[in-house]
Amino acid sequence: MGVQTQPMTVEEFERWVDLPENADRLFEYIGGEIAEVPSNPYVSEVAYNIGFAIKLYLRERKMAGHVTGEAGGYMVSGERYAPDVAYLAQEKGPLVAKGYNPIPPDLAVEVMSPSDDPDDLRIKVVNYLRAGTTVWVVNPEKQHIEVYAPDQSPKRVGPEGTLSGGDVLPGFGVAVKDIFGA
Repeated sequence: MGVQTQPMTVEEFERWVDLPENADRLFEYIGGEIAEVPSNPYVSEVAYNIGFAIKLYLRERKMAGHVTGEAGGYMVSGERYAPDVAYLAQEKGPLVAKGYNPIPPDLAVEVMSPSDDPDDLRIKVVNYLRAGTTVWVVNPEKQHIEVYAPDQSPKRVGPEGTLSGGDVLPGFGVAVKDIFGA
């Protein structure tokens, strides 16, 4: 859902989001336009289930890494995204305390909501892949997950399947039905 009709540069976007009236709102910069990230309790719960599973995986293996929620923004291929969940390997560096993290995540999870623009989502997937990021596009309505990994064919995992961590989180697996609370 865009809030800005005139295209702007990423520098203008960064100044705009720092304005006091935007302090309590979350925005993305997609294709030269501002998109406000809406609140949706069910989408948030689905994202939390995935983030929890990733954090548990890291903890059980005593692996260090950053797992962020929808308030964690990242610079990706010159744009600014706020994935619903993201994972960044510890060795890639620390997270910033303010603004958008300059290092793109290793894994970005985008949980679709009714207000999402499919064109914006396609742009984001392409840019994530360009940055070397694996993307899980989660569709709560159809209860499946599309997995996009750099230099690999996309895969779809249905409600009876298991979501794998692939090369990013080797050995990670969670039943898709558990993600949706079934």
